[in-house]
Amino acid sequence: MVDRYRRPSHARAIWQLTNTLLPYLFVWYLMARSISVSYWLMLPFAVIAAGLRVRIFIFMHDCGHGSFLRSQRANSIIGWVTGLLTFTPFQHWSWEHAIHHRTSGNLNRRGQGDIWTMTVAEYLASPLWRRLAYRLLRHPLILLVIAPTVQFVIRERFPTSGAGRRERRSVLLTDLGLLLMAVALCRLIGFSAWLQIELTLMFLAGAAGVWLFYVQHQFVDAYWARDEKWDYTEAALSGSSFYNLPGILRWFSGNIGFHHIHHLSPQIPNYHLRRCHYAEPRFARVPTLTLALSFKSATLRLWDEQHQRLIGFRLLKTLRSG
Repeated sequence: MVDRYRRPSHARAIWQLTNTLLPYLFVWYLMARSISVSYWLMLPFAVIAAGLRVRIFIFMHDCGHGSFLRSQRANSIIGWVTGLLTFTPFQHWSWEHAIHHRTSGNLNRRGQGDIWTMTVAEYLASPLWRRLAYRLLRHPLILLVIAPTVQFVIRERFPTSGAGRRERRSVLLTDLGLLLMAVALCRLIGFSAWLQIELTLMFLAGAAGVWLFYVQHQFVDAYWARDEKWDYTEAALSGSSFYNLPGILRWFSGNIGFHHIHHLSPQIPNYHLRRCHYAEPRFARVPTLTLALSFKSATLRLWDEQHQRLIGFRLLKTLRSG
C-alpha cells in the first residue's frame, strides 16, 4: 500500500530546506536586533523561530530514517547540520529513536525513546515515593515546560548507556559545534542576548515538540500490548494517532501529525505523508485527534490493561472507590 510513497524527492527536500532554513536565519537576525531594544519586542519573532525549529527538527528526524534524500551521505550531512540547529546529536538521537519505532506500544519494552507510562497495576503496587515521582513527572508543567529544556540543554550533551562509538562521537562533535556556535554568537550579540534568545526558543520549540510526540501516542484508545500479543502494524495504525492539525500548524510540524503513516513506514519522507494518508481509504479509520480534542490527552496518565485504555488519576480514584 505504501511502497510508492517511499522514494525521496530531491526537489521537494531542497525546497523544504530553502523555505525553512533561510526564514529561520532571517528571523534569528530579527531576534538579535530586537532584543537590544526589548525582550517583549523579540518574543513574537521567537514564536515564529520556534515553529521553524520544530520543522527543522522534522528534517533531521527524516534524515535519521534515511528518507529525506536519496543519498545517505547527504542525509548524514543535512542531519548533522539540522541537529546542530536543534541542539540534538544526530546519530545518537537517531539510534535512540529507532528503538522507539521497534518498541512503540510494547508494554514489555518500555523505557527508551518514549514517555514514562505505567499501568494501573504497576502504579498501585508501587511504593509511595515512586507514585509521587510518577505524578510529578507526568504533570503538564514538568512534562511540557521543564523536561524539554532539561532534555535538549543537558541530557542530549551526554551519550546514554549502550551507545556505540559512532553515537558517542556524534554527541562529542555536536557539543563541540554548539560551543563554537555559541562563542561566535556571543561575540556578535553578547552573552545575555544569546542566552535569552536560546532559552526562549528552547522553551517554546521544546514544549511544542514534546506535545506533538506525547499526544500522538497518549490518547484514550491507544494501543499497548505484551510481547506475545504485540503486533507492529497494529501498533502503528492503532497506537499512533492522526493529529488533524490546521494547515499552518501542519506545515510547521512537518506533517508529523500523520503519525500512523510514519510508524507504519518510517522510510516515507514527511512531504509524502499527507498524500499517502488520503490515497488509502483504510487510513480513514485510524485514531484521529483534532487540536481541540487533543487537549483532553493531557489528563491521561495510566494504562488500564483490563479495559485497554488510558485513564487519568481522577478516573482511577473513581474505579477504586466503586
